[in-house]
Amino acid sequence: MKRVVILGSTGSIGEQALDVIRKNPSKFQIVGLVAGSQADRMQQQAEEFNVEHTALGAVDAEALIRDVPADVVLNGITGSIGLGPTIAALKAGRTLALANKESLIVGGDLVTGLAAPGQIVAVDSEHSAIAQALRSGQSDEVRRLVLTASGGPFRGRSRDSLREVTPAEALNHPTWNMGRVVTTNSATLINKGLEVIEAHLLFGVSYSSIDVVVHPQSIVHSMVEFIDGSTILQASRPDMRLPIALGLSWPERIAGAVEPLDWSTAATWEFAPLDSEAFPAVDLAKAVGRARQTFPAVYNAANEEAVDAFHEGRIGFLDIVDTVQDVLETHSAPDTLTLETLLDAERWAREAAQKVIAARTS
Repeated sequence: MKRVVILGSTGSIGEQALDVIRKNPSKFQIVGLVAGSQADRMQQQAEEFNVEHTALGAVDAEALIRDVPADVVLNGITGSIGLGPTIAALKAGRTLALANKESLIVGGDLVTGLAAPGQIVAVDSEHSAIAQALRSGQSDEVRRLVLTASGGPFRGRSRDSLREVTPAEALNHPTWNMGRVVTTNSATLINKGLEVIEAHLLFGVSYSSIDVVVHPQSIVHSMVEFIDGSTILQASRPDMRLPIALGLSWPERIAGAVEPLDWSTAATWEFAPLDSEAFPAVDLAKAVGRARQTFPAVYNAANEEAVDAFHEGRIGFLDIVDTVQDVLETHSAPDTLTLETLLDAERWAREAAQKVIAARTS
């Protein structure tokens, strides 16, 4: 039986993780719960699963991770605030089931340098799919990774047609049910840019060998192309309980995690190239990833500020990625990469983004 700590237990990832554990009581024991603010809901969860150790906020999460014996820490926190708990889990020697991509992207080499081989298990559906497909060959046999993107609510739209997009429209994702930040990031494809950086850090594949293809059905979650011309893909219903279950139990599979696909019914799967003119966030992310150092942290922090400004009605939809690019163009990386310089870069990026946003609204 694996002892599990869930960070972000009241969010979408956390609630679905609880559903997986609820159905598999002989495989998992929850030993710790952490929520951002919904203390009442977390208390209900603790009572249901008989959890003694709970905490509110990322700082208290770090202490809980250090003090509570656990096998797996599921980091389902949204945003770069998850960096501290990610580092705490790695230092404590826990397996890190990582749904909080921002902490890996912001931490970059700092995080990967702390991780033992196999200590980080991806929970994003795309990276879980790649990890599954990679079991079909050796690392030196991989030609490229292909991440699939649903295209979000604005798939097929031109850049010009996106100028008057409203926050409500941006949150109307056709496939996934996610929080405000992640859903908006999916609409701008910032999320896919973050996932490209994450794929590079997790699997050590160069940015020139990581592609994105639009797949609106969200059935194929990503693919690995091998040097002999074979492509191995992972397909399943668009249900996060599958990668969550794998993240908790890796490398073992949990029977009945989700309903399998119905192969008795005719279906069509579409794939199309990404329109980089309408959605430049992925190309921008690759440039950021190649620059390394604190640039990914700036990319992420500036975006978080711009997303808030968009939902507050201060900037338009296209201004989100444009703000991120403007901030990146004025950033200078420090000489050394430490937790302190990363946090300083984040603070700088948020202040710089607010200045850019203010200039756009003046």
